Amino acid sequence: MQKCRTQFLAVLILLMVTTIALSAPMLSGAQAAGATYQPKFAGDPARSDSEAAALAYMRVVLRAQRQFNKQYGHFATSLAELVHSGSFTKRMVNPTRGDYTASFTGKKDSFVLTMTPAHLDAQHRSFYAEDDGKIHAEEEKLADASSPVVK
Repeated sequence: MQKCRTQFLAVLILLMVTTIALSAPMLSGAQAAGATYQPKFAGDPARSDSEAAALAYMRVVLRAQRQFNKQYGHFATSLAELVHSGSFTKRMVNPTRGDYTASFTGKKDSFVLTMTPAHLDAQHRSFYAEDDGKIHAEEEKLADASSPVVK
C-alpha cells in the first residue's frame, strides 16, 4: 500500500511539473503581447515588432536597389533580380513577411515597394517607398508618395 501511494505521488508531481513547464511559454507569450514596444535602435520609428521587421525589410530592398543601380546602371525590375545585391537573399523574394505582405513593381528607371499589414492599426501602419529611398507611412489607409515620411 505504501509503495502504491509513493508511486501515485510521484506521478502526480510529474504531471504538475509537466503542466507548469508546458504552460510557461503561453504565460510569457501573453505577457509579451501586453508589453510595450522596445525600440531596436536610437530613433527607431517602428511602433511594434511587426513594423520593425517590415521597415527592416524595406531598408534591405532599398539598399539592394541602390547597389544594383550602381552596378548595372538601372534598377532591378523584380525582387528575384535583387538576389545577392547587398544583403538581399533568395528567401526574401517571398512577399509574405510576417504580419505584412510586400508588393514590388519595378522598371529600369524606377520602382515602388509597399508593405501592407493584414490589419491597419496604430501598431501596423502601411508603408510605401520608391526610387528616392524615402519610406512613407499611413495608419488609416494604404501609404503612397503623398503620405508622411517616416523619420
